[in-house]
Amino acid sequence: MTRGYSLEQDLRLLINNQKYSDVEIICEDEKKLHGCRAILAARSEVFDRLLYNGMKESYEKEISFPKINSIGMEMILEYIYTGSIKEESLTKDNMIEIFYAADYFQLTELQNFIMKTFKNTLKKNYTENYSPELLSKFAEKIPLTENNILLNLLVEAVSIIPLNRIEFGRLSISGLQYLLTCTHEEGTPFATPEYEVFRYSAILTAKQVSDNAYKALMKQLPTLEQIKQIENPIKVKNENKIITDHQKVVKELEPLIKFIDFRRIEGQILTDVIEPLEIISEKIILDVYRQKAKLNESDLNNIRGIPIPVCVWDDTACGSKLIFENNGKIVRLQSQTKSSRNVKAKMILEDKGIFEWDFIIEKACGDAWVGVCSPENLNYEFFAGKQPVGWVLGTKGRCYNSGNYINNYCPSFGDGARITVHLDMNKRTCAFTVNGTKYKEVTEWNNLPSKLYPVASLCYPGRFRIEPHQKYI
Repeated sequence: MTRGYSLEQDLRLLINNQKYSDVEIICEDEKKLHGCRAILAARSEVFDRLLYNGMKESYEKEISFPKINSIGMEMILEYIYTGSIKEESLTKDNMIEIFYAADYFQLTELQNFIMKTFKNTLKKNYTENYSPELLSKFAEKIPLTENNILLNLLVEAVSIIPLNRIEFGRLSISGLQYLLTCTHEEGTPFATPEYEVFRYSAILTAKQVSDNAYKALMKQLPTLEQIKQIENPIKVKNENKIITDHQKVVKELEPLIKFIDFRRIEGQILTDVIEPLEIISEKIILDVYRQKAKLNESDLNNIRGIPIPVCVWDDTACGSKLIFENNGKIVRLQSQTKSSRNVKAKMILEDKGIFEWDFIIEKACGDAWVGVCSPENLNYEFFAGKQPVGWVLGTKGRCYNSGNYINNYCPSFGDGARITVHLDMNKRTCAFTVNGTKYKEVTEWNNLPSKLYPVASLCYPGRFRIEPHQKYI
């Protein structure tokens, strides 16, 4: 390309170009990059202070950054020289490194771009949620601070995944500690019962110690679902054997223990499953027994924070021009749009079980639809019912999926209507109750996948609320 037509393209020629550079940048991995002092200083106050401070860095040819690797630094140089980086350049392998470097050089707009890209990634393909890996990388690289926006986003994204569905190896011990620290005694939506938090923590630390310790705890710590299937849980206690590398497991587990609320774990599980392992100190166990003796059973949930499924809309998985109110319980459109906009809820519906929740149409619109969706390949800018991954009921009493509709499922409904969704994941069936009257299963919907989310499709001036199921009055 002939020079002079594009400032961005011309400046791109300067990136890591030894010919036009007057300073060498030595990175954490000892890779050497090249930069132009004047441009670096003009675009970053941190570089300005380092390169023009009258100290040795002002005249030496090299400047070192022992905590920033070359991957992060290369993206910093691209952003400094051109004012942008491509969204596809950000991956789960480099996103945290680049965010750390952007934070170090006080490039706020680049940090905002990284967070926006992460949100967009969750929106486009929620089924491939790599937030556990990112949280692990974050914990290794960046100190824990309460006001870090990216940390809050990562914790929120990981919190709504049941820990027993995160394969060991995806979430590091330090990443798990970040998760437990940030959600301990907080009102964060959380998907994992406290016993499963303990189980995951113990097995993860055992895996860090040795394969034998990992295999032993996998056998001796059943899941809650497995415990429910055991006719006599005391058998678990009787079958316990000495754990290989016992003391090493205790030591590795210790930093996590203070962030696990054992009061939320059922007493019989404490006595029959956890206590015999002898990886929790007697003092902690006795203190828990004393506290549980003082509490009524209803005083504590078995899940910290706000137990998932939680009925709030997901502002990272929605169409444009949507406004969220009342802490995410209400969604509405800001202005008229050519097509309906979709939004899903932060409520994972998968495996076995029967799920129920309510939609309230606070303000109806020309086309108001509620139901379920699979977020994979869902276009949030286009009516869900015409997509193969959306199954919805509309205000005119019609059911829609893949562009196929079923007339006269129920009478029309409008302002103030309460619609209850009855989703049976055991049989993969869906039915609706509208204003207190329950209607049959939608038999035509015989293609429901193994993972779903509540969804709504609305146009202006629609206003929808989502909340836990309540009996219609």
